[in-house]
Amino acid sequence: MEMTIPRNEYPRPQFIRGDDTWKCLNGEWEFELDLSASGAERHLERAEHLSSKITVPFVPESEASGVGYTDYIPSVWYRRTFELTEDEISGRVLLHFGALDDTATVWVNGEEAGRHRGGYTPFTLDVTKLVKQGENVLTVHADDNVKDPLQPSGKQSARYDNYGCYYTRSTGIWQTVWLEFVPESYIKTVKIIPDVANEKVDVTVTVEGGEKSLRAVAAFDGDEVSSREVALTGKAATFSLGIKDPVLWDIGKGNLYDLCLTLGDDMLTCYFGMRSFEVDGYRVRLNGRSVFQRLVLDQGYFEKGIYTALSEDDFERDIKLQMEAGFNGARMHMKVFEPGFIAAADRLGYLLWGEFPNWGLDTVRDGAFDRMAPAWREEIERDVSSPSIIGWCPLNEIWTNENHEFLKNIYHLTKALDPSRPVIDISGFMHSEFTDIYDVHDYEQNVAEFKSHYDPLVTGEGDVFIDYPEYEKPRDESIPYFVSEFGGTFWAPAPTDSNGEDRSESWGYGERPYSADEFYERFDGLTGALLDNPRVCGFCYTQFTDVMQEQNGIYRFDRTPKFDIGRIRASVSRRAAIEDGD
Repeated sequence: MEMTIPRNEYPRPQFIRGDDTWKCLNGEWEFELDLSASGAERHLERAEHLSSKITVPFVPESEASGVGYTDYIPSVWYRRTFELTEDEISGRVLLHFGALDDTATVWVNGEEAGRHRGGYTPFTLDVTKLVKQGENVLTVHADDNVKDPLQPSGKQSARYDNYGCYYTRSTGIWQTVWLEFVPESYIKTVKIIPDVANEKVDVTVTVEGGEKSLRAVAAFDGDEVSSREVALTGKAATFSLGIKDPVLWDIGKGNLYDLCLTLGDDMLTCYFGMRSFEVDGYRVRLNGRSVFQRLVLDQGYFEKGIYTALSEDDFERDIKLQMEAGFNGARMHMKVFEPGFIAAADRLGYLLWGEFPNWGLDTVRDGAFDRMAPAWREEIERDVSSPSIIGWCPLNEIWTNENHEFLKNIYHLTKALDPSRPVIDISGFMHSEFTDIYDVHDYEQNVAEFKSHYDPLVTGEGDVFIDYPEYEKPRDESIPYFVSEFGGTFWAPAPTDSNGEDRSESWGYGERPYSADEFYERFDGLTGALLDNPRVCGFCYTQFTDVMQEQNGIYRFDRTPKFDIGRIRASVSRRAAIEDGD
């Protein structure tokens, strides 16, 4: 019986060509753990076979991969064959990797096709000149070193074991590998930014090939609303399409327009949402009204796949679970999430903050900016057109003392790539002068003490909570105040879980409550202290699920509820003071 191809959905939901234009390469590959990192010297790129098997796109540390090796893996090799028809090679053949951790070298039919560095963002290689009709051989080598101070690795543990809030490592391919067949002239990138106030959408397209014009058609619910022919200047075009009386994308209302682009023989469909999101004094406004961001921290980990969901359906399931608990958005925390998750948020009307997994990168070292900037650019360019993403946060919990130039450059790079969204320079710890929203991380568990941290925002008496006041510059009182991490309450009442696994090493923030009722009281008090404060623009509760040894989720790691979700929703979803009167 032929093996079912895992994760065989179209891998790029924001940029779709026809069913006959692509080939999924997920499934069983030949594989080799190169624990001595000697594979290059042994010329494994020329090997006729590798020593074992793996299921792509799951990392070898995961159960889903069929390997399940969780010790350090400095180097891995992959090999597979694929068939191409005469028609498939009649134009250009593009080889896509959704993400591969961390540094990749790729060969096709024994010839090097290209390299990429960065474990979280996609890359594409034009392999037209390397492929042939019939059988082709694809070989991939990945190097990964979470102890390298210039390698961003997010929450991956640099120790042998998991500990604290660091989890099992993820090495090699962890998103879909696929081939795409395009004409000689084809659309390469699309950037779509809505402009609700002026009833238009701004589009930037880059192309390859010799075509001099393209056609753009916007539609809603199948009905055309705008179209135009656009002349290309060189290999790019920037233009606007009028969207009269736009149907707005909003929380819980994933109203999406289609954008069909045609360039000669190439045609693709994108989507966009008409919505505005802006900073207005101490408020943030969605479509002109003040909103409170009821966010939850989502780390994007899965029991069997680690970084990779077993099914595309898992993305919508996770967001719906978060919405059932009363949240209207999430921080995609310390990871570049799969495109399918963001597309699900777009469809459901769910707010997201885009982040970068900067932990592991020593930002004071020479070369740090050079390591982060290309990957951060690739992330923004991949996701910039998604309406669910309301802001960017490139860094989490670092010190500003010795990072001034790094912070300035990252902030301005972000603004240059996307001036339409607010940017938080660093989530928690400290801020530079380069931030559009001031945020803090506060894991105080005593409700009265926690509330007292934020009363001065209203009374003007005493000091407002700052993570490290001895180092922090004065807070800019003219911008919004956001408690972007709080709660994290430790809840693991049994020494073992339902599978009999030892939880004695599990942890969360603060002393665990004695009972569920004590948890609900604390949860309601902490969330209420922020909802009732008319100068707090939002919160982010830690966290959506338990993750491995970290036992502070609303749900368990397997997504079953730990609490009465109705009681959680009642605490989270009541009206916030900052929303009153809007």
